[in-house]
Amino acid sequence: MTARVTLYTRVGCHLCEEARVVVQAVCDDLGEAFEEVDVDSAVELQEAYSDQVPVTLVDGRRHDFWRVDERRLRTALARPAG
Repeated sequence: MTARVTLYTRVGCHLCEEARVVVQAVCDDLGEAFEEVDVDSAVELQEAYSDQVPVTLVDGRRHDFWRVDERRLRTALARPAG
């Protein structure tokens, strides 16, 4: 299953931990996959997302940063992938 949600995080980030809980619960409930990527794993990710982690993408497009709104995430995943 291809992940529709990408969660950009970093170690030691309490907002990232909170976001992971929401993303995991929503994806589990809807039967969707997600992938988690550490922004500190690559310079280009640090440059793109460092000040905004956690950042979520849905179907490759930026969805949320700092906080994940469960209702917005559910709505986004209710739309066909694309």
